[in-house]
Amino acid sequence: MFEEIGNLQQRVSLCTKCNLSKSRTNAVPGTGNIKSEVIFVGEAPGRNEDLQGKPFVGIAGKILNEALEYAGLLRDEVYITNVVKCRPPNNRRPSKEERAACKEYLSEEMKIIQPKIICILGNTAFNSLLDGESIIKNRGKIIKNNNQLYFVTVHPAAIIYNPDLRQTLKDDFKLLAQTLDKLRKGLDVETS
Repeated sequence: MFEEIGNLQQRVSLCTKCNLSKSRTNAVPGTGNIKSEVIFVGEAPGRNEDLQGKPFVGIAGKILNEALEYAGLLRDEVYITNVVKCRPPNNRRPSKEERAACKEYLSEEMKIIQPKIICILGNTAFNSLLDGESIIKNRGKIIKNNNQLYFVTVHPAAIIYNPDLRQTLKDDFKLLAQTLDKLRKGLDVETS
């Protein structure tokens, strides 16, 4: 397991499948507990992530940490990654081609970790993983697809532009933690 994730991180760091590899400082593979029951999937690295080579280390990362803490989850207990592993120029939304180029990496992360639930952060991840359209209409929902549970919520970066969403994210994470607790106990969870 550790060797598999190490090999994957190495492949991500050397990847040249799309043009994002030409403008990046560092590729940003997922990090965290590879035995985690939950994977958090965001859109793409930002400036700080590109500089440090780690996901969610900037302002959105601080918001993510705050929401995790509020829900009683610890960052080092979970696994955090993005749909796209390199920063798009000017933090633009990654293109379909860029998302497709990284798809196998995300699939491999999920296969290695085998989480009980995948937490989708924002529209790009929602669209990439479930072909979803509107985060706001679907946030807080648990969706079952191909025997995998997904939990949908807003991206922490959305709080930067819309501070009213801060409590929404925290409440969603609390619901996610409660769902994980039910899954640990072997209880059924309601899905959409």
